Amino acid sequence: MNDYKASKEAFVSGMTGSTVLHVNMISSVALSSIALHSALRSRVQAFGSAYFLAEFVILALPLLLSMTLFAEAPGALSLLLLVPMLVLLLLPPLERGTPLPAEIRDEVTSPNGRSRAETPPTHLSRSLRPLPALTTYRAHMMLMTILSILAVDFPVFPRFLAKCETYGVSLMDIGVGSFVFSQGVVSAIPIIKDISYLQAPILPKLKSVSRRMIPIIVLGILRVVLVKGTEYPEHVTEYGVHWNFFLTLALLPIIEVLLHPIILHIPVALLGLWIGVLHQFALSSGGMKDFLLNGSRSNIIFANKEGLLSLLGYVSIHILGLSLGTVILPPSPSFFRKQQQQLLDGPSSYQPSKLDPSAPRQNAKIIIELLSYSVVWWMLLAFVRLGLEVSRRMANISYVLWVAAYNTSFILGYIALDMVFFPTRTSKIRDPTDPSGKRLLVEEKGPKSSAPALLEAINKNAFILFLLSNVATGLINLNIQTMFVSDMKAMCLLCAYSMGMCVFAWLCRRKRLWKM
Repeated sequence: MNDYKASKEAFVSGMTGSTVLHVNMISSVALSSIALHSALRSRVQAFGSAYFLAEFVILALPLLLSMTLFAEAPGALSLLLLVPMLVLLLLPPLERGTPLPAEIRDEVTSPNGRSRAETPPTHLSRSLRPLPALTTYRAHMMLMTILSILAVDFPVFPRFLAKCETYGVSLMDIGVGSFVFSQGVVSAIPIIKDISYLQAPILPKLKSVSRRMIPIIVLGILRVVLVKGTEYPEHVTEYGVHWNFFLTLALLPIIEVLLHPIILHIPVALLGLWIGVLHQFALSSGGMKDFLLNGSRSNIIFANKEGLLSLLGYVSIHILGLSLGTVILPPSPSFFRKQQQQLLDGPSSYQPSKLDPSAPRQNAKIIIELLSYSVVWWMLLAFVRLGLEVSRRMANISYVLWVAAYNTSFILGYIALDMVFFPTRTSKIRDPTDPSGKRLLVEEKGPKSSAPALLEAINKNAFILFLLSNVATGLINLNIQTMFVSDMKAMCLLCAYSMGMCVFAWLCRRKRLWKM
């Protein structure tokens, strides 16, 4: 057993990774699968209902293939998905019909039954329109994470996609950062709903957030006990001897709360970038890099140097995700900046009619803003990499910029696909409840977009699935010597595993099992 443990640890150690372009090509398979799925939904009547098997084949199976059998030719797999999509585009879009009067009434009224124009600001500030593209992005990211944490233990998963030892880029390296970035995006929701949350007393917020994070901390500790108790193969240079990703995830929302007074006064993206630069300064000029690479593990702090020293880099990624959330979740990219300004100017400047988070999104403006951010992050990454290679182990500034550029670009892709296949337009109509006829309401017309049913199900219970996949991966590795399994047997096992995870998500799709 000890010989196999040592061999397994060597099997996942010493990796140098792939290239940014190659990782992007593999990840683009997810966009291609969504393009095909959207074409089917918008052009084929029979596909309007949720068919689990069809969604699994179109949305989940290509992701598994992209990191295994097609890992060296992801472009060919994308082409296999895009060709039928292009054929489907020859068909006319399905007619969605004219909305029923009740549907129109729902659009122009708030949840309490009153028209949006007459609803008090306290009601307007509590609702945000769903963003299907965000659900799709988060679910696809989670699905790729779930698949890769088991697939990496088999030879069918190429070693250049496994986590790099110190420097380099790989699919699993970007997966870790994307998980944190995604958490940052959705953490913007309470702030957008009520900007005064930033001014609330720190201590009560810390208590509330800490209570929510206690289960994750417990899971992190439990993982340490189980790994040490079963002599499960582990990669110490990832996070350290005792530290793990659960502990990092649990600390990030707590640290975010401590930054609320600063978030109120400066652009969020700038804060995230400053934190990344500060972290890099500590690594390069403060001697932290040499300590991380060469320092001994003589006590419990030093034994977990990777997890502790990379934490500030992950805080930077989390805050940059929060920044993106303030761009894509409200009705317009400038919405949050206006909220900030009005809160700082005082109650006299508050204009609720102009800051309704439930108003239709200005997708074109959001696309332009995302494109601008993408260009900036990619250009900064190219410049920084001239003298500093990417390191997930340190979470250095190159890694932070790569995660920001990658996730911003792919969220842009998901939103763009939604706009292409499910276009909407907005128009202003007179408020029927206003006798003067001067008050206007914004009406959104066009086919309703929604995330694929399977991805909705995965997103609803994403963290439970993540836990379940970790348990399943552990059980499989304890019972099978995965590094000696043939490619054919590995693919059969991985297909069964991915099917099982998706079936679980599908069966639980109507209920949120754990609300964080």
